[in-house]
Amino acid sequence: MFETHRAERAFAVATATVLVLSVVAAAAVAGQDRPDGDLVFDPDVPETDGFSAPAADGTATVAGESYDSLQRAVDVAEPGQTVRVDGRFDETVTVRTANLTIVGGEPGSALLHGDGEGDVLTVDAPGVTVSDLWVRNSGYSTAENDAAVLVNASHVTVRDSRITDMTFGVWLNGVSDARVVNNTIVGREEITRLTDRGNGIQIWKTEDSIIRNNAITTVRDGLYYNWAKDVVASNNTLWDLRYGVHYMYSDDCHLYNNTAFDNDVGYALMVSKHLVIRDNVAVNNTGQSGHGLLVKSIDDTEISGNHLVGNDNGLFVYNSVSNEITSNLVVGNDVGVHIAAGSKDETVVNNSFVRNDRAVLAVMSEQVTWNESVGNYWSGANPTDLDDDGVGETRYQPAGAVQQLTAETPAARVFASSPAFDAVRLAQSAVPVIESPGVVDARPLTEPPHDNWRTYYERD
Repeated sequence: MFETHRAERAFAVATATVLVLSVVAAAAVAGQDRPDGDLVFDPDVPETDGFSAPAADGTATVAGESYDSLQRAVDVAEPGQTVRVDGRFDETVTVRTANLTIVGGEPGSALLHGDGEGDVLTVDAPGVTVSDLWVRNSGYSTAENDAAVLVNASHVTVRDSRITDMTFGVWLNGVSDARVVNNTIVGREEITRLTDRGNGIQIWKTEDSIIRNNAITTVRDGLYYNWAKDVVASNNTLWDLRYGVHYMYSDDCHLYNNTAFDNDVGYALMVSKHLVIRDNVAVNNTGQSGHGLLVKSIDDTEISGNHLVGNDNGLFVYNSVSNEITSNLVVGNDVGVHIAAGSKDETVVNNSFVRNDRAVLAVMSEQVTWNESVGNYWSGANPTDLDDDGVGETRYQPAGAVQQLTAETPAARVFASSPAFDAVRLAQSAVPVIESPGVVDARPLTEPPHDNWRTYYERD
């Protein structure tokens, strides 16, 4: 029996080798396996250039009295009162009164212009709301954490405001129950090195907070988490940055419905666990790192429903275990999934890997099976589906012999659906011929779960 089995394996290997070599010899010209047409992506972002500052000197009104200094107005205000702001104030302000509301009028009509040193607006009292205010011109020091708005107290809200010309935008400094909602944050374009800029919203040792519907550009990282917990970020738009979102040592946080495009990395998740990363979009994130979604030392996390389109690497997984990667659309990337450094025990199902130049780059010394009963869709896999249930009967190794060949010899891609390559796949999946390192999809799907993937591409 052993001799017969060994002979079968040897015959399969020989057959596969001959077929592949014959295909390579015949391959002359092949197109890239990208979707037809150009990438089309038109995000809804606010105007970030040409803001017009109010010309009139500022007036702050509280309890019927008007002041030409915003600091003076907040100092005389009682807890629970509202300070109404109009015009331009050239000063820095510290709020020490609890439950105060500071509110401007129409967008751009109330400006707090700092002196280019340190922080512009500091909130040291709980329960404060800052609304419809334009805050700009903080200090330039990243070492001193110079911010437009520094929040040192809990239960503070910053909303509907414009924050520009600063190092850090909003710094949440070890607080809880913060709300940063519907703001436009624009850094200093003249600071060309991204590492010399601050972050849009710095979430440091902050818990139970909401970051929603902010538009952030021209800073280092849009949202930067450090030792945060239970923070929900949703519907933020992040572009022209190093990292759109950057987690470090932050557990139990949720990221929903955000859009990151034209960055180095869309979403960089590092050294954290128990995250929920759901229904986000990452488009055209290229550069020094070039990842749509980077997952490094991340455990026990849900990554589902995300669209990773036209990036260098759609999904990069490094030294991460026990994650659920489900129902994501990964289309038109240079590499669909780059996986390395012992990443295993991942559940990877119902994803659509569509026309990436290379479906999987697996840098590992062992073979890892992603699923058992239901797998993923892989364009070019052509799985055998005998019972017509939409799930293939033969396993697929997206970084197997055929995929390795087409990655190293692009001209061979034109034959990816040929009988010769089908024979190689069958040999590899049925025997299998070689237990080669990489990932295995046990039951690939015959159709993509995402039928709308072409909406990102304009047909030629």
